[in-house]
Amino acid sequence: MRRLVCLLTLSVFPLIGGCSSTPEAKPVVKPQPNSAFINQTPPSKPVYSQGISKGDFANRPNVDRFVQRMVDKHGFDSAHLHQVLAQAERYDWIIRLMDAQGPSSSKPTGPTGAWNRYRAKFITPDNVQNGVAFWREYENELNRAQQLYGVPPEIIVGIIGVETRWGRVMGKTRILDALATLAFDYPRRAEFFTGELESFLVMTRDEGMDPTAPTGSYAGAMGYGQFMPSSFQRYAVDFNNNGHTNLWDPVDAIGSVANYFKAHGWEKGQPVAVRGQGQMPGYEHGFQTRYPIASLRRAGLTPTSSLGNHSEASLLRLDVGTGYQYWYGLPNFYTITRYNHSTHYAMAVWQLGLAVKSARGGY
Repeated sequence: MRRLVCLLTLSVFPLIGGCSSTPEAKPVVKPQPNSAFINQTPPSKPVYSQGISKGDFANRPNVDRFVQRMVDKHGFDSAHLHQVLAQAERYDWIIRLMDAQGPSSSKPTGPTGAWNRYRAKFITPDNVQNGVAFWREYENELNRAQQLYGVPPEIIVGIIGVETRWGRVMGKTRILDALATLAFDYPRRAEFFTGELESFLVMTRDEGMDPTAPTGSYAGAMGYGQFMPSSFQRYAVDFNNNGHTNLWDPVDAIGSVANYFKAHGWEKGQPVAVRGQGQMPGYEHGFQTRYPIASLRRAGLTPTSSLGNHSEASLLRLDVGTGYQYWYGLPNFYTITRYNHSTHYAMAVWQLGLAVKSARGGY
């Protein structure tokens, strides 16, 4: 069995990785259980003597209340949990990065090429070839996940590629530090992150992990797929059948991502999105919209390929610099946005997966 300690020495997640990029205003500012897969590089390497505010999380009323909750609800030992939390470090840069996650107040008045720039962060020759290598190495597991959950390999490969470059950049911030900082010293989202800290401590206890060891994003996202701890509780699976569920293991991550998509309504064998011919100025767009296909056709938009068995779609607009592309967003596209509430993110996941599939000779 691959030991967790061997998997926690990976490089810091880059600014452009996964959900850390800010391609457009997101509809949900407060991270949700499965939309806060936020990955950004700390401003410096996480040297724990640097950037720490004086005072830790020992002997504080909100920490005492949290410990008592863990004792009452989950049977934790009070003294031991106090000792664990006293080892957590508070980082001001984590709070600054969290504050910076809000949507931009400025809106472009015309096309600027925003989609082209976002897409170029992920769909590059080198990155596609790395995806091909990952797919080849774990082809059996990807096929097994498709058979069990109905989710095709290109979607799983696309998610892991956008989130962590197939495990190359999973983050080096201690999860305990990130979640304690945000739970106890970030009132605006304290309720959410207190729940995530609770889930993390239950996870490490149940899986026999040292809670001071796991590393990930500055918001507490973990492993190849950058699950938040509450997502681990709901969707993570022991896909290699070794008796432990470990998101830093690529096989468990593959099964967990597939299980996540199945739970969020993935429709086996149905398309994700279809390019439309025509322009739709003045129409509300985004993955949240819903239009009858017939209404879009009457307005001048026609699909370039089959829409499957769907009679409704969202209207997606991509800024390609010279103008706008319009796409039909189908239920499977919406399912991808349950991982991150962003049209750009979901389109990048899908198109990266398709690029890798094409490069490896997939059909």
